[in-house]
Amino acid sequence: MAGFATKRLGKELSKINSTSLPPGIELVSADNFEEWFLDIRVLDNNPLYLNEIYRLKFRFSAQYPIEPPEVTFVKLADRPIPIHPHIYSNGIICLDLLGQQGWSPVQNVESVCMSLQSMLTGNSRNERPAGDEEFVRANRLRPKDIDFYYDDNNV
Repeated sequence: MAGFATKRLGKELSKINSTSLPPGIELVSADNFEEWFLDIRVLDNNPLYLNEIYRLKFRFSAQYPIEPPEVTFVKLADRPIPIHPHIYSNGIICLDLLGQQGWSPVQNVESVCMSLQSMLTGNSRNERPAGDEEFVRANRLRPKDIDFYYDDNNV
């Protein structure tokens, strides 16, 4: 991994370890500067996500933070994939912040987690994106290589 990405991730990890993360966000593992796992919880009483904890996987390229990290939800026995109109059942997230158009190098792991928390908090629709089954069955691209069309900022 490039020196700049390593330096930036080292700073982010140092900050997380020294000041901790906001409520509802917990670092699970950051054994290297290529892949980190974090858990997030929705802190309000949204019945769709009440008492659930979700696992996020961050994958970083050598161009981070110029390029966004690849962020997906991971399904485990005790960590489901949240139901949301912008989250596919395989964990891929359709969010402009995670694409080249919406990403800014001032963003970081903490701000991405907070954005996802907020996205879940504001959701009232118990549904997957249109075409979820077909997308999950046919998609062979990594999330960063998918050309999403961001058309619904109200969810």
